[in-house]
Amino acid sequence: MGCRLSVFIALTLWNAVPVARADEEVVPLTLVGAYRLALKRSETIAIHAELIKETEGRFLQALSGALPRASFQWNERRQDGSGGSAFTLKEIPERKFVFTQPLFSGFKEFAAIAGSRAERRQRLAERSRAEQLLLVDVSDAFYLLREQRENLNALETTHAALLERIDELNEREQLGRSRRSEVASAEAQLRSVEADLELVRSQETTSRQLLEFLTGRSPIGSIVDPDSSLPSLESEETYVVKAKIRPDVRAAEEAWRVAEKELTIAQAKFWPTVSLESNYYTKRVGSSSGVDWDVLLKTDVPLFQGGQAVGTAKESASRARQAKLRFEETQRRAELEARDAYVDLQGALARTAALAKAYDATDESYRLQVEDYRLSLVNNLDVLQALQLLQDARRNFIHSQHDTKRLYWRLKASVGETL
Repeated sequence: MGCRLSVFIALTLWNAVPVARADEEVVPLTLVGAYRLALKRSETIAIHAELIKETEGRFLQALSGALPRASFQWNERRQDGSGGSAFTLKEIPERKFVFTQPLFSGFKEFAAIAGSRAERRQRLAERSRAEQLLLVDVSDAFYLLREQRENLNALETTHAALLERIDELNEREQLGRSRRSEVASAEAQLRSVEADLELVRSQETTSRQLLEFLTGRSPIGSIVDPDSSLPSLESEETYVVKAKIRPDVRAAEEAWRVAEKELTIAQAKFWPTVSLESNYYTKRVGSSSGVDWDVLLKTDVPLFQGGQAVGTAKESASRARQAKLRFEETQRRAELEARDAYVDLQGALARTAALAKAYDATDESYRLQVEDYRLSLVNNLDVLQALQLLQDARRNFIHSQHDTKRLYWRLKASVGETL
C-alpha cells in the first residue's frame, strides 16, 4: 500500500511540472518583465559586474602596500670549511621570522587606495549606464514588436473589409448595378494588402527574434503594455539638469580622479622611501647564535634616475588632463542628448495627437462613403480610396504611438533614469 501511494505521489508531481511551465509561458510579457529578463541574460552587464570585482582586487593590492608584511625564512648554507671555528662551519642553518613595515614612500600607497576606490565607483557607474542603455534596446524591441503585431491586425481588418467589399460588388454585378472593373479594382487593392501582410509578418518575426535574443525567452507569446497612455513632459531644463549627473558622466569624473591619483603615485618617485625591517631568529649557529633579533631602518633617497621619474610624471600629468577633457566632453554631450531627446519626444507627441484626429476623421469618412455607395451617391473608386486612406491613417497612428513610447524611454535613458 505504501509503495502504491509513493508511486501515485511521484506521478502526480511529475504531471504537475509541465502544467506549471505552461502557465509560465502563457503569462503576457510586459516591458518590465522583458527588462528584468534582459538584465539576467545580458553578457554586457555580466562583464561590468566582473570589472567591479577586478577593481576590488586592485583595492586589496593597493591596501597591502601600506600594511606590514610577515614571512618565515628557512635557510640552509653549506660551505667548504674545517668546522674548527664559528667562521669555518660546514653547515650554517638559519630560521627566522621577517617583519617589514613601510614608513614613508611619498604617500603613493594612500593615493593608490584612493584611486582604486574611485575606479570602483567608476565601474559601478558604468554598469548603471549599461543597464540604462539595455533598457533602450529592450524598449525599442518591445514596442517594435507591438507595432508590427498591431500593423498585422490593421491589415487583416482591411483585408476582411476588402473581402466583404468584393462579395458585395459581385452581388451587385450579378444584379447589373456594378461593373466588372469595380470588382477588379477591389481585387487589385486586396492583392496589395496581402503583399503588405507578408512584409509585416516578416518584420514581426525579425522583431520577435530580437526581443527573444535580448530576453532569452523563446518563444515570445503575447505582450502587453499596461500603461497605454502617452507620456507627459516636464520642462526641458529639468531633463538637462538630470543629464549632467547621469552615470556615464559620473564615471568619466571618477576616471579623472583615478588619473590624478596615478599622477600622485608617479610623483612619489621623487620622494625618499623609509622602511623598517625586523628579524626574529629561531635558530642560528656560529658567532651569531646568541643574537635572537635585530631591527633595520632603511632610507632610500633618489638622486638620479636617468629621467625616468620625470618622464613618468609628465606622462601621468598628460593623462590626467586628457581624463578631465573627456569628462567635460561627456557632460556636454549628455546635455546635448537630453535636449535632442526632449525635442524628438515633443514632436512625436504632437504628431501622435494629430494622427489620432486624422484616424478618427478617415474612419468617419470611410463609414460615410460606404453608406453613400449603397445609396448610389458615390462610386466604388471613392470607397476604395477612403478605405486606403483609413488603412494608411491607422498604420501611421500605430507607428507614431509606439515611436513615441520608444522616444520616451530614450529620453529617460538620456537623463540617467530607468524603470
